[in-house]
Amino acid sequence: MYFCSPKDMQEGLVIRTTGSWYRVLLSAPDGDGKQLDCRLRGNYRLRGNKQTNPVAVGDHVQFELQDDGTGVIHDVQDRRNYIVRRATKLSKQTHVIAANIDLLCIVATLGLPRTSTGFIDRLLVTAEAYHIPAAILFNKCDLLVDDELRGMQQELSDMYRSVGYPVLEISALNGQGLDEVRSLIAGRTVLFSGHSGVGKSALLNALCPGLGLKVGQLSEWSLKGKHTTTFAEIFPISLTPDGGEATYLIDTPGIKEFGMVDFNAQELSHFFPEMRAVLHDCHFANCTHRHEPGCAVKQAIDDGRIPAERYRNYLNILDNIDTP
Repeated sequence: MYFCSPKDMQEGLVIRTTGSWYRVLLSAPDGDGKQLDCRLRGNYRLRGNKQTNPVAVGDHVQFELQDDGTGVIHDVQDRRNYIVRRATKLSKQTHVIAANIDLLCIVATLGLPRTSTGFIDRLLVTAEAYHIPAAILFNKCDLLVDDELRGMQQELSDMYRSVGYPVLEISALNGQGLDEVRSLIAGRTVLFSGHSGVGKSALLNALCPGLGLKVGQLSEWSLKGKHTTTFAEIFPISLTPDGGEATYLIDTPGIKEFGMVDFNAQELSHFFPEMRAVLHDCHFANCTHRHEPGCAVKQAIDDGRIPAERYRNYLNILDNIDTP
């Protein structure tokens, strides 16, 4: 049996995944920005892993350099956190979108395409469950051409701010709010996620001119986005002229539906911050906040302390998750 000494191992950050190959950014100080392609050791996938991708962008890996200049990944370091979703609607397998994230930025649009609050809340609940701070970026604000649309935008922004999430109203096209985005993400590893067509790649191009990411157009038939990003990738950039601390931007393919994983009815409300604040006042410890008497959550809704829209999304999620 071939034995690889720890001294032969090198470390790096996975910055792109494409099928069976992984682009790895070598760790400082020896890496100096060097990247190389790695593949996964053959028997690594046989560890009982139910994930479709045992290695994801954001993973820190140990690899052995090969004679041909590529590497073989022998180990993935423990993840601090990650965002995971069901691989397909009926699948029992999961797909890790990205790992070791400092901030999730949900890029949403009021129209062209429309992002539902249900989709936003599924992402927020998952971020809460995996201890990832989240913010919402409402893009394409330059398209809000009448008072009704601007009023709807303001209502949504106020709702999410009221429960504790940072919300920025931005335009990748005309630059509105981009300085605030830069301040929010500077020096952090940031995952940008949302539907196809909401402008994730255009936003990253605007934040860092020179990235040159491909930007798609909406389908004329459905008015929904078409996939332009086909695989997850991390872009290490500097947001300051002096080349200060690196910021890592994670671009991902657009998500049509977000299938949640490993949630149950008893824990779901803990991942809604506004519900979490009043749970201890419910009469029953196992209250599902549907119909039980003495429910503090339902009382808070009646009092206007919990947004009714968020509660409706909670009920919809509750109806679709697996219960113990």
